[in-house]
Amino acid sequence: MSGQLRFEILGPQRAWYADREIDLGPGKQRAVLAVLLLSAGRPVSTGQIVDAVWPEDPPANGPNVVQKYVAGLRRVLEPDRSPRTPGQVLSLTDAGYLLRVDPEAVDAVRFERGVQAARQRHATGRTEQALSELATALDLWQGEPFTGFTGPIFEAARQRLVELRAVALETRAELTLDLGRHREAVGELVELVAEFPVRERLRQQLMLALYRSGRQAEALAAYREFGDLLREEYGIEPGEALRVLHGRILRADPTLVVAKPASEPEAPMPATVGSVAVVPAQERAADPVDPADPVSAVPPPAPPSTAFPPMPRGQYPVRGTPPRRARRWASISTAIVAALIGVLSFGLLTWLVVLVYALWRRSWRDGLAALGYLSAMAVFIGVVGSGDPDEVTTVDFVAIIAWLFTWLLGVLHTLLLNGAIWSAITGRGTAATGPVAHERRVRREQARYLLYHYPAARQELHIGRPDLPRTFDDGGLVDVNAVPEATIAEMPGITAEQARQVVVDRWLRGPFGSMEDLAARCLLPLVLTDSLRDHLVFLPPIPRPSTAIPQQTAAQQQQTGGDVRPTW
Repeated sequence: MSGQLRFEILGPQRAWYADREIDLGPGKQRAVLAVLLLSAGRPVSTGQIVDAVWPEDPPANGPNVVQKYVAGLRRVLEPDRSPRTPGQVLSLTDAGYLLRVDPEAVDAVRFERGVQAARQRHATGRTEQALSELATALDLWQGEPFTGFTGPIFEAARQRLVELRAVALETRAELTLDLGRHREAVGELVELVAEFPVRERLRQQLMLALYRSGRQAEALAAYREFGDLLREEYGIEPGEALRVLHGRILRADPTLVVAKPASEPEAPMPATVGSVAVVPAQERAADPVDPADPVSAVPPPAPPSTAFPPMPRGQYPVRGTPPRRARRWASISTAIVAALIGVLSFGLLTWLVVLVYALWRRSWRDGLAALGYLSAMAVFIGVVGSGDPDEVTTVDFVAIIAWLFTWLLGVLHTLLLNGAIWSAITGRGTAATGPVAHERRVRREQARYLLYHYPAARQELHIGRPDLPRTFDDGGLVDVNAVPEATIAEMPGITAEQARQVVVDRWLRGPFGSMEDLAARCLLPLVLTDSLRDHLVFLPPIPRPSTAIPQQTAAQQQQTGGDVRPTW
């Protein structure tokens, strides 16, 4: 049956058996299937499924819950299977649950393979075929992937696919311009600019398409509109590439109207990088400069030094956050105040303090604890208040002793609810569910957001490089493709021998592309990779500038009045 199954995740999640759509069941069951589809053909441990589907509040009996949803998926994916017959499509192995389907049955896999095929055809000069491959791959998209699924695993996968689609759209527009179809490209580029308003490569292509279509004034207006947007929203100016192109359009540079020959190989499209796609939209290979095409003739823009895109609502600000030591002492002070409330109120307000923590952390366990303290207080007041005030009975004595124990327990509980106190007592990191750990997780998501929307921040803020001096707190991210062996060895669970193996394998076989790639190449245990997944990023190495000067530099500078520098 697996040969006739098809799955769609590039938009609303759907599944088909031949021409019949399958009902995938409730939302959590769909989320479990989505996790398995992301690793189709590879086993996924129960812990990985729980972390992806329930990132904030995992169920106490996680393996049993996962087993229940897997059983539901087996019923819909293999309806003719006998209950006692082992599953052929979805089975349990020693390493976890394995979804056995043809990779081509998943539309996301077909999309990535189509993009890769287009990249290969374009590299050999077959521009028409590359354009056709890209169009076929992009037609698979029907909306945003993983809609309705939350958590860092789905968010990272969503951003990775969306970024790959954006790069594919940019490349399709560029191939259309290479073939001289400028008027055809204008309409599509206008729509793409509206969808991706801050991608400079699309603005370049729109300006070029307008100019080559005889619409010089509109090309200049497109530049002014983009400049106003950047200044109003982010306080920065357009990149150097756009500024140079704007100057050439103002001078009506005659070389702009000549399209690049279709047979000339193009810089390869950026490949995806692990769970986060961070390749800048304007990053290009060190190909010879063609003065006839501004997209290759102008250098990539220098990264601004201070301006960043806005963060999503509800997250901490990028700049101006207090230093880690100040945040730590603020957290400890809050815990002490909470404990004093319990002490000075003789434990009568402990339930309220715990309830505040429960609401802050959105923890039903803390909510139950608050209810328990409130119930104990009510029982104590009821027992003591109903007796004779002049006589202390055995029941009163037991109630008082029980309340003293509850009072001390509540004070200790409010202290340990704060992760900073626990860290100060033990000398180790906070618990994985503590407030400080939550803040660190938010900062890691913030840093990934910056890498996704503002790739230049990687070098400016040294994200993922704890071995370099920096002032930006990225929540403990580590770029496994860049940090030295000593930094890898300092990570929890990593031995010196494993760190050495990672560095040697990185040197021999190139950078790692994902956590699965790292685990497979370095034979790391699944337990270790699961614990490191949230802290590692897999960024492509930063290309070093060449020392050779392109032969076209002198002629290029003569044509542009010396305001274009060579690209490397």
